[in-house]
Amino acid sequence: MVKSVMCAVVLVALVLIGVGRVAEAVNCVATELTPCLPAITSKDRPTDACCKKLKEQKPCLCGYVKNPALRQYVNSPRAREVVTTCGVAYPTC
Repeated sequence: MVKSVMCAVVLVALVLIGVGRVAEAVNCVATELTPCLPAITSKDRPTDACCKKLKEQKPCLCGYVKNPALRQYVNSPRAREVVTTCGVAYPTC
């Protein structure tokens, strides 16, 4: 669990360093997905807040997938499961 939390903290720090804007009026900041961390780092079901943020950040997902610092987190099996559970199509970039 501590390792998962540390990975999440590193993820947030890396995102703050390098992801810019994509699409209209959407700020592509992966820290916006913080409500999803409990679901990604455990077997918890994603909350409504998590799903709402995933839907808002949908235009940004390809940028996150292409970002070498974020790729391993976004491509994790659990992250894919959370995205699917929220009804968001996993991006094909």
